[in-house]
Amino acid sequence: MYRQPGHRHSIFCVMPPYLLERIARTHADEEVRGAALDTLARDATLRTLRAIRLSAPTDTAATATVSIPSLAALGQKQVTIYDSNHTEQFPSTPARSEGASATGEQAVDEAYDGLSATYDFYWTTLQRDSIDDKGMPLNGYVHFSRNWENAAWDGQEMLFGDGDGVHTNGFTVSIDIMGHELTHGVTERDAQLIYNGQSGALNESVSDVFGSLVKQYKNGKESAEEADWLIGEGIFTEQFAQQIHGNALRSMKEPGHAFDGDPQPAHMRDYVRMLRDHGGVHSNSGIPNKAFYLVATGLGGYAGEKAGPIWYATLRDTRLTAMATFKQFAQLTAVNAENLFPGGDAQRIVREAWEQVGISI
Repeated sequence: MYRQPGHRHSIFCVMPPYLLERIARTHADEEVRGAALDTLARDATLRTLRAIRLSAPTDTAATATVSIPSLAALGQKQVTIYDSNHTEQFPSTPARSEGASATGEQAVDEAYDGLSATYDFYWTTLQRDSIDDKGMPLNGYVHFSRNWENAAWDGQEMLFGDGDGVHTNGFTVSIDIMGHELTHGVTERDAQLIYNGQSGALNESVSDVFGSLVKQYKNGKESAEEADWLIGEGIFTEQFAQQIHGNALRSMKEPGHAFDGDPQPAHMRDYVRMLRDHGGVHSNSGIPNKAFYLVATGLGGYAGEKAGPIWYATLRDTRLTAMATFKQFAQLTAVNAENLFPGGDAQRIVREAWEQVGISI
């Protein structure tokens, strides 16, 4: 289901632009500043290229991005990792294919394990067969570009940068990054939340939600109480982590406390209004992130089996519009909580969670 190709022109990157801008503004080394600025510019270029590609006729785009169901067994993942060797090329020879043993090359194996775990989570927990629910192959490109400080889903494949080595490590280090980025593909196909303002922040939040659930799934279906609820843990180098007193890009448990200067609000009274970052999508996602954390801990147990299905049903709900507000999304989560878990406390817990972040439903 596609609403309009024009709604899907954003490339989805896990590294928030405000961190890249901070690095470019404050670091003394010209090469390091240049890497941050190059990343910002490259992200903009990738968005433009994606816009051009998505403006092509639908049948052409579908041929490039969706596998033919008859060629892929239902529930059979197809993960392939390629090594771009610090270029922006897309090599045809895989570094590791589905079912192959570990290569010993860290980025290749981390990317393979992350994409594989994301597929397994969606298939076993939500009965979704890959991003498009039709067995779409999951292709990843590691060592993409040079000193690129990001990871991105470009609508067809996953791209992983190596970071600058001063502030950021390689972007395959955190499994929830893979879950986050591939979930942008799920959202693109099921809801197409426009990447601006509140709908864009919901788009980012949904990716954080399922990225975290992928990590919790990989950790043995750890309970909501046991989970760390961090997004991008390990991305910062030890030196930079100490400098900013941070250990991740975002905290769903405590938005605004992932690092010094973290701009994420946890309540509507602190909603960030800006033109940059598509209206603050990486900042304001902290509000629905906090709501999900409260629902997950309120319901208890592994969130992938309780809170996760409520959010997933809402994402697929035909009443969810492409320009949904936080309140509209929240209302549908309450409806779907009762649909999935009738007669219990689920709907009350959902309503109270949204109330705690300043959204009454």
